[in-house]
Amino acid sequence: MGAKSNKKVCYSHFCGEAVNSAVLGAWNSCKLDMLIKPLSALILLLPIFSQIDFYLCAMKILLIEDEPTLASSIQEFLFAEGYLVEYATDFPTAEEKVAIYEYDCLIVDINLPGGGTGLDVLREIKKQRPTTGVIIISAKNSLDDKIIGLDLGADDYLTKPFHLTELNARIKAILRRRQFGGTSDIVFSEIRVQPAGRQVFVSEQMVELTRKEYDLLLFFLANKNRVLTRESIAEHLWGDDADQMDSFDFIYSHIKNLRKKLTDKGAEDHLKAVYGVGYKIMADR
Repeated sequence: MGAKSNKKVCYSHFCGEAVNSAVLGAWNSCKLDMLIKPLSALILLLPIFSQIDFYLCAMKILLIEDEPTLASSIQEFLFAEGYLVEYATDFPTAEEKVAIYEYDCLIVDINLPGGGTGLDVLREIKKQRPTTGVIIISAKNSLDDKIIGLDLGADDYLTKPFHLTELNARIKAILRRRQFGGTSDIVFSEIRVQPAGRQVFVSEQMVELTRKEYDLLLFFLANKNRVLTRESIAEHLWGDDADQMDSFDFIYSHIKNLRKKLTDKGAEDHLKAVYGVGYKIMADR
């Protein structure tokens, strides 16, 4: 995935419909002023774009569901819980997304329009990225479907209707099990992370991180000793639209700020730049 020039970032995946509507409404209301008074227009938009940062999140989920009302409810709930949620309504779209992008977890309906099923998507994701978590959601309470799905590598199976809080609990369990060995706290050298409260400690001293910095740290900890490219970091934190960004240089600033906050509390400098490639976190420098 490379940066593409002359394209603006689409924020539709960053936030819910309410924020999108607010952005569009503000944009329409101040288009003329932007031509005449660009500074005042920018000030008008700043409170709205500050809401977008709230929706940046650590774990990236692909929701594959063709029923609009249910899909909207799941998206809104998971956004509020701090996930970045991409959405596919049919088999071709889902197939394309899993072929191009990486996700921490897929939520897949079995019955999909477009020439394939959720089970076909499951087969494909397990071929390409076998560590990706998968939850099947289906209106069919069929034992055969459950057995097939679990045999293909699904982690869980929920029968519709279900409570969104239960879905969230199962997502968290999958991510803990697949990325952090099932532990509640994530410990790396003198750094300890409590995902439930989104808190970070260095030698039991709390470290105040921004949303982006916390998400960046968690992404590194989920990929210890692995080199992460700037492109992969941007895609993980900003979603599928990251490939429309003109530059990824801003990632350096986030890493610099994260490193300083951790070392100021007494942590070793675990973040290492790999020249020309990206970054990785290591226990020993």
